[in-house]
Amino acid sequence: MAALTLRLADDKHQRLRALAQSRGTTINRLLDEMTTLMLAEFDAEARFKLRAARGMGRSEQGLALLDEAVQLGVPT
Repeated sequence: MAALTLRLADDKHQRLRALAQSRGTTINRLLDEMTTLMLAEFDAEARFKLRAARGMGRSEQGLALLDEAVQLGVPT
């Protein structure tokens, strides 16, 4: 596990302390949860971009699959 020094304005630190206290947790755990959410969002965006790149030039095939799904009554 790594240690991290973070410099914040005093008012931000006070607000983070109040937020952590209102959630019954520590600032450390609050920041750990926030970074987990941000990293998950980053990973999801990277996966989406990779899948989008794989589908480049295949829009006709994708539209045909959507048409087929509609004909089968699959909710889109």
